[in-house]
Amino acid sequence: MKVRRVVAGNDARGKSVFLSDGAVPHRHDFQFLPGQAQSRVWFAAGPSVTTPPGDEPTSATGPVIPGPGGASFVIVEYAPDSAVDDPRFDAERADAEFARYAPDIAAASDPAEPGMHRTPSVDYGVVLDGEIWLELDDGAQTLLTRGDTIVQITGRHAWRNKSERPATLAFVLTGTVEDAAGNPHPNGH
Repeated sequence: MKVRRVVAGNDARGKSVFLSDGAVPHRHDFQFLPGQAQSRVWFAAGPSVTTPPGDEPTSATGPVIPGPGGASFVIVEYAPDSAVDDPRFDAERADAEFARYAPDIAAASDPAEPGMHRTPSVDYGVVLDGEIWLELDDGAQTLLTRGDTIVQITGRHAWRNKSERPATLAFVLTGTVEDAAGNPHPNGH
């Protein structure tokens, strides 16, 4: 999927203008898990400001998870789970590639349960194409199809694509702080 990014903001006089228009600058099609891809649309490590950033805010291998008050916009294409069952699938190489292109998500993943992860963020998602299962602790699952939305509040979860074609989801992750009672994020971040 080709993703176009249009960025609008204000010029020095305060007039709204288009700042850029083109393909997302950082997209990665995973070589060792065909059908898996990520497009980094925008990233703000901390609270957003009204001044456009001087440099590109996304990177090919930098963080996906924002800090407290920050936000990240990413589009993910999930390969069918059957890709992992293919005899040519190399889990070691796929894991290394994932760790290189999404290191903070890889670090938040549970090595004992592939795909399970918990991030210090509230994630807002929408299924753009295909279907995917959202799995929570104890195996609880629900099927999401095109147009369905998700609000994931720091919970441990995994995405399972039980279909035979990729599923595409768009996410905005917002970095969390401790809760109103002063409790830190559940996994200590």
